[in-house]
Amino acid sequence: MATEIVVISGGLGTPSTSRMLGEQLGQASVAALAADGVEARVSIVELRDVAVDIATTMVAGYAPPRLAEIIGQVERADALIAVSPVFTASVSGLFKSFLDVLDPAALDGTPVVLAATGGSARHSMVIDYVMRPIFSYLRAQAMPTAVFAAPEDWGGDTGGGQLADRAARAGAELARALGGVRASAQRPDPMESLPFEQLLANVQAGA
Repeated sequence: MATEIVVISGGLGTPSTSRMLGEQLGQASVAALAADGVEARVSIVELRDVAVDIATTMVAGYAPPRLAEIIGQVERADALIAVSPVFTASVSGLFKSFLDVLDPAALDGTPVVLAATGGSARHSMVIDYVMRPIFSYLRAQAMPTAVFAAPEDWGGDTGGGQLADRAARAGAELARALGGVRASAQRPDPMESLPFEQLLANVQAGA
């Protein structure tokens, strides 16, 4: 079964640089996983398409079917790539509102790459001062490398250059994190209850 990576894009424009950055990070993650012999699939969620549904959920307390499907997709994902544009020294209200309608435990332990786009490199601190604390509260496993893209980073920098290098590094970290999750899932739980016969055999073996 392919590893499922979901890109959450909080971009509002068309085309959206947040989506573009999410796609680049998704490709880098797939390439890193492929190098480890792991097949991965990337799905992109553009929050602007469900902006009204998110607002409805905030007010009514329940998600319309289309948003409920997206929430389920995000909660089931093996890993996330979260990208927001920077507005007023913070993430977009749409991006934050979507996170607010998730179950607080839904992303517990989920590996996530944090990324943002903005008009100036000065805005890159939003990732560490705003996004990282939010995902820490949600108990997600944020990757050490975060990726910020300013307008000057889009000069054809999809196959080489600083932006591509940062994307590749973040993708490699995500691949390693997913490898750790798979290893933990396969490792037997030392606290797991054993049949009485097995417990007795262990005691006799240690005598």
